[in-house]
Amino acid sequence: MPCWCSPRRRWPNEPSSACQAKRRNIEAQLANATEHGRKQEVAGLKKALRANQANCTDASLEKERSAEIRQAQKKVAEREKSLREAQQKGDPKKLAERQAKLDEARRELTEAERPIER
Repeated sequence: MPCWCSPRRRWPNEPSSACQAKRRNIEAQLANATEHGRKQEVAGLKKALRANQANCTDASLEKERSAEIRQAQKKVAEREKSLREAQQKGDPKKLAERQAKLDEARRELTEAERPIER
């Protein structure tokens, strides 16, 4: 007998695939933190997991992602300014340090801009 059910249909309280992916990510981080005895990180991740289970929606994830992108863009702009200032002073050691910080900020921005896993 054929099933006329929609394969994309979810039960009313079933979290979206994006929320499930976020939950799996938190659970993996939690296992790692527990394994390495990082108690404060474990506490924070448990709180994040509870919040995910209670309040996660696609809209909340998109809002969080947008905020992370804005914050990362701001950090890149600050690091670029800092690098320009170091270039004006001409200190090679400061230039290398500031370039490394800018590179890290750009990596964080790239990570923040990745699409939400579904």
